[in-house]
Amino acid sequence: MSGPGGELAELRDRVEALESENTELKRATGTRAGNRARSVLAAILIVVAALLAPAAVVSTWVRAELIDTDRFVSGLAPLAEKPAVQSFISDEVVDAIEESLDIEAVVHDAVSGLSALDLPPQAAAAFTMLEGPAVHGIQSILRTTVDRMVTSPQFAQIWEVALRQTHARAIAVIQGDPNSALQLSDDGTVTVELGTIIAEAKTMLQAQGVDLASLIPEIDRSIPLVTSDSLTSVRTAYTFATAVGYWLPWLVLGLLVAAIAIARKRARATLAAGIGLAASFLLLIAGIGTGKLFFVATVSPAFIPVATAEALFGQVTLNIHAILVALTVLSALIAVAAWLFGSSRQARAIRSAANRGFDRARAGLDRLHLNTGAVGSWIDRIRPMIWSVAVAAIVLVVFLNRPISLASVLAALGWFLATLLLVELLRRPQAEVIEKAGATQQIS
Repeated sequence: MSGPGGELAELRDRVEALESENTELKRATGTRAGNRARSVLAAILIVVAALLAPAAVVSTWVRAELIDTDRFVSGLAPLAEKPAVQSFISDEVVDAIEESLDIEAVVHDAVSGLSALDLPPQAAAAFTMLEGPAVHGIQSILRTTVDRMVTSPQFAQIWEVALRQTHARAIAVIQGDPNSALQLSDDGTVTVELGTIIAEAKTMLQAQGVDLASLIPEIDRSIPLVTSDSLTSVRTAYTFATAVGYWLPWLVLGLLVAAIAIARKRARATLAAGIGLAASFLLLIAGIGTGKLFFVATVSPAFIPVATAEALFGQVTLNIHAILVALTVLSALIAVAAWLFGSSRQARAIRSAANRGFDRARAGLDRLHLNTGAVGSWIDRIRPMIWSVAVAAIVLVVFLNRPISLASVLAALGWFLATLLLVELLRRPQAEVIEKAGATQQIS
C-alpha cells in the first residue's frame, strides 16, 4: 500500500502524460491545419497563373509581333504570295487607276483629234471604229500588267515597303498621333495606302510603252485595315501589351514556382499546374478560331472578300497559334512528368520497371569494365540537384527563346531525356557498390 508520497507521484505522472498527449494532439492538429493552408494557397496560385497565362501569351505576342516593325513585316510578308490577297490588291489597283484616269474619255479625245485632221472619210471612219477596241485593249494591258506585277517575285519587296509604311502609320493612329498620315475616314474605318503599289504599276506601264500611263496622277487609294468600332479595343490591347507584355510571363512563371514550392505534395501540384495551363491554352486556341469567324463576318464582304479576310487573319495569327500549340505540348509534358514522379500505383510500377532496366544497363557496363566507381557514387548522391538544375535550365531556355516554338519544346525534351539517360547510366547507387564489394571479397 503506497503512502501519500507515492500517490502524489503517480498523480504527477498522469498529469504529465496527459499534458504530453495534449501537446502532441495540438502539434498534429496544427500540422494538419498548416498542410491544408499550404495546399489551399498552392491551389489558388495555380488557378491565378492558369488564368493569367493566356493574357501573358497574347500580350507578349502583341509586343513582339505587332509593335516591332521588323517582326510585323516578316509576319505579314507571306501575304504577298497568297492568291486571294494578290487578286484583291490587283482589283484595288486597277479600280484606282481606272477611276482616276478616264480611259474612254482620253481615247475619245485622241480619236476626235485625229478625225479633225484632213483625212479621207474611210480613214476617219476607221479611227472611229477603233475607239472601242482601243479602250478595251488599254484596259486589258492595264489588268495584265498589274496582275503580272502582283504575282512577280519583285512584288514581295514592294509589299514589304507598303507594310513598313502601314505599320508606322497604324502605330501612330493607335497611339493617337494627330499628325499621322493614317487617319479615321468619315465612315469610321482605318485605312492603309496603296500609293507605293500604284506608283510601281505606273512605272511598269510606261516601261511597256503605254504613254497613257504618264497621265495617271498620284492616287490616294487605300485598303480598310480596322473599323473604328474596334479601334478602342486595339488601343487598349496596345497599351496593355506595352505595359505588361514583358513582365507578365515572368509573373506567371513565378506564381507557378511559388505554388509548387509551398505545396505539400509537389508532384500533385505540378500535375495540376500542367493540366491547368494546357486547358487555358486550348481555350485560347478555340477563342482564336471563334475570333476568325467574327473577323470575317465583320469585314466581309463589305470591305474585303471572304477569302482575303481569311488569309489575312490566318497570317496575322499564325505565330500566336504556333506558340499556343508549343505551350500546350509543353504543359502536357510537364503534367505527364509530374504524374510519372507521383505516388500512384501505375507511376510506381513504371518507375520500378525503368529502374530495373537501368540496373541491367549499369551491370552490363560494369562487365565491360566501364564502372564509374567513386564518380558514379558522387553522381548518385547529387542526382536530385542535377534534376533540379536540368529542369530549371530547360524551362529558362524555352522561356527565353522567343517566340516559343514546338521545335524548341521538342528539342528541350530531347536534351532532358539525354541528360536523364546519361545520369542513370553514370550513377552508381550505394547499394550496388556495397553488393559489388561484397561479391569481390567472396571471390578473393
